Amino acid sequence: MVKGKPFVKWAGGKRQIMNELLKYVPANYKTFYEPFVGGGALFFELFGSYGKKAVINDYNKELMNVYKCLKDEVLFEKMFKELNTHQTNHSEEYYYEIRNIDRNKMKYSKIADYKRAARTIYLNKACFNGLYRVNSNDEFNVPFGKKSKVNIYDGQNLGIVHCILNINDVEILSVDFEEAVKNAKKGDFVYLDPPYDSDTKTFTDYTENGFGRDEQIRLAELFKNLSERGCYVMLSNHNTKLIKELYKDFNRHVIRAQRNINANGQKRGKVEEVIITNY
Repeated sequence: MVKGKPFVKWAGGKRQIMNELLKYVPANYKTFYEPFVGGGALFFELFGSYGKKAVINDYNKELMNVYKCLKDEVLFEKMFKELNTHQTNHSEEYYYEIRNIDRNKMKYSKIADYKRAARTIYLNKACFNGLYRVNSNDEFNVPFGKKSKVNIYDGQNLGIVHCILNINDVEILSVDFEEAVKNAKKGDFVYLDPPYDSDTKTFTDYTENGFGRDEQIRLAELFKNLSERGCYVMLSNHNTKLIKELYKDFNRHVIRAQRNINANGQKRGKVEEVIITNY
C-alpha cells in the first residue's frame, strides 16, 4: 500500500488528527465521498491500494483544477515544468506578479489549466502561512510569505498522487456539497470536513462566498438526509454551541487538535474539535 499526502497546506488539514479519524472509519463501505476534500489527507490515507471508488469535491475550483491536472498524464507533465519555472524565478516581486494574474478576469480565463494548477501550488507554498484566501472578487489576496527560497513541491509525492488518482476510480468535482453527494446511497461512506464553525469570527474565506451559520445548518440537514439513505456519515468540526445543537442526536467524539493557520497568531494553538458519526 503506497500512501500519498496533501500537496498543499490547507486550513483545517487532518494529518495531525489522522489517528483519531481512522478510529471511526467504517471497516467496510462501497464508494467514498468527500465533498470538502481540501488537501485530501483522509482520502490519501485510505486510497493507497487498487480498485477503490471515490467522489472527491471542493467548491474551490482552483484547487480541484490541480487534482484534475495531477490525474491527467499530459497535464501532469506540463504542470511539473511550470512548477520548476516558479521554483527558479521565486522572489517577492515574482510572487506578486504571479498572484496578480487573476485581477484581469478575461486574461486569466484563457490561461491553460496546467498553468493555473502550478500557480495555485506555488502561491500556496510561497504565501504567508500557507493560507488560501480570496476577496469578494474571487482574487487570491494573501501577502508574500517572506521566504527567499521555497520548496514548492515533493516530486515523489506528486508521482504517488498521480498514481492514486489513476489506479482507483476517482471522480473529481467542483460543485456545491449537496450536489457532490447526490448519488450517495446505502453502504457508501461520506466524510464531511467543512470550513469550521466558530463561537467567534474566524477564517472561512476559502471561496468568495465564505461558509457561515446558514451553511452549517444546511450541512446538518444533509447529514440527516444521508443517514436516512443508509450512508455511513462522519463529520469534523469545532465543538461549538451551534455544532452541539445541530448534531445532538448523533455520536460525538471530542478531541484536542493543534491549529496553525490563522491570520491572528494568538488564535493558533490547541482547540477543541469534535468527530461526529451516525454509526
